[in-house]
Amino acid sequence: MQGFAERFLHVDMDAFFVEVERRRDPSLIGKPVVVGGLGRRGVVASASYEARARGVHSAMPIGQARRLCPHAVFVPPSHGVYGEASGQVFDVFHRFTPLVEGLSVDEAFLDIAGLRLHYESPVAVAGDLRRTIKDTLGLPASVGISAVKFISKLASEDAKPDGMFLVAAGDELAYLHPMPVSRLWGVGAATHATLETLGIETVGDLAAVAEGRLAQRVGPSMATHLARLAGANDPRGVEPDGGTKSVSVEETYDVDLTDEADINNALLRLCDRLASRLHRSGYAGQVVTLKIRFADFTTFTRSETVQEEMAATTAIWDEARRLLGRVEASERGVRLLGIGVSGLVTASAPRQMTLDERTRDAAANVVEEVRDRFGDSAVIRASLIGQNRKKPRDE
Repeated sequence: MQGFAERFLHVDMDAFFVEVERRRDPSLIGKPVVVGGLGRRGVVASASYEARARGVHSAMPIGQARRLCPHAVFVPPSHGVYGEASGQVFDVFHRFTPLVEGLSVDEAFLDIAGLRLHYESPVAVAGDLRRTIKDTLGLPASVGISAVKFISKLASEDAKPDGMFLVAAGDELAYLHPMPVSRLWGVGAATHATLETLGIETVGDLAAVAEGRLAQRVGPSMATHLARLAGANDPRGVEPDGGTKSVSVEETYDVDLTDEADINNALLRLCDRLASRLHRSGYAGQVVTLKIRFADFTTFTRSETVQEEMAATTAIWDEARRLLGRVEASERGVRLLGIGVSGLVTASAPRQMTLDERTRDAAANVVEEVRDRFGDSAVIRASLIGQNRKKPRDE
């Protein structure tokens, strides 16, 4: 017996951070809620649908969100809690199929073709999945279903909030072609403006344009990409190892950092937060990336690949400090700092260690065990005692 034709599910949790906060505090249910940095330069990380109805959306400055929805409840983010909830959600995904490709903490592609013997239809799978997430975790999820991978993601957008949307096999073009071309992956503001000059407003308009003519305006690579999408052509399958690509933290400061000691302390604090996040997610990595945004909004990133995977604060800080040394940060004023680790492996994977590394890792593990039990502020690095612990912006 063959598997389902509509083998792809795209599952996207609805207003994930907000719903996790509502799970912790049921008094927030039904109210407009905004999760985000509450400082002068904070941004919205997640907004409830009640707040979205007033124009609030992710990445909006928190001040603008307050003006649009002054009666909303504004909640600072609790990233450790969200990471734990994300793990619970992905555990549910893996109960249904091992073929899970995570895109972020709250969304993933699932290949359900093999469930044909257990369910009568892909809709039945999606319905059971949503019920399981709701019943066991108390969180709403929207699901898109399609025989074409990228279309399942578009369908999950149309399923929101808290619903599911099926694009039946054979109906892909009928679904796609009336759609605004701006919804296609890769069509940003600049590409959209170029397409408009060609009279292209919908995906159907795009499909009617010869690829050669399109290539003259957007380049051959983008033209081929868009032509394939317009024809519902996506040969990709679900890549189970493509879940978490990186773990990172960043912070925007109310006042630009200009003092070298302040910049170093701020970066060390971020490395400590990142190490805690890696510990909770069970990852270590080999690539460290530093992100700096200056007072004039120019942004630079610097990366370094190391020989051994790292997860502890000290190891991350050693590399972050070297990367910071490549940039004259104090001379320009630092608005934002970020640090991330990619090239991830599970922290339990075998790796060669020196005696010094074993001691450092053992100490780091003890620190994280105390934080897991008593909270992140239970253990603070001596060099950061007395420093102004600014609230992080939201990622």
